[in-house]
Amino acid sequence: VQLQASGGGLVQHGGSLRLSCAASGRIFGSFVMAWFRQAPGKERELVASIDRSGKNTYYPDSLKGRFTISRANAKKTVDLQMNSLNPEDTAIYYCAAQPPGATGYTYWGQGTQVTVSS
Repeated sequence: VQLQASGGGLVQHGGSLRLSCAASGRIFGSFVMAWFRQAPGKERELVASIDRSGKNTYYPDSLKGRFTISRANAKKTVDLQMNSLNPEDTAIYYCAAQPPGATGYTYWGQGTQVTVSS
C-alpha cells in the first residue's frame, strides 16, 4: 500500500485547509485510516482517525470541532478538513493506515507541510 498526501500549504491564522490522502492497493476499505502531525521539536501526535466504514471517528479533545476526517472507500481517499487554523497547527501532516489485525499504523504517506502564519 502506498499513501500520497497532498493539500498542504501556507494559510493565515483563522483560515482553512483540506488535506487529502490517496491510497493504492485493492483493500483500502479494510484499513483504519488516520492523520498524524509532527511539529519541529515535538513528538508526532494523532490528529484524527476513522474506522473502515467511515462511521466512527476519533479526535483528541484539543482538536474537536476544528478538524474533520472523512473517507471515500470507492475513491481510496481519506481527507482532513481543518478550520480555524492557528500557528500551533503548523506541522508536517502524515496519513497512515492500519491493516486488519495490526496494533499500529503500518503504512505511512510522505507528509505534507502545513504552515499557519500569525
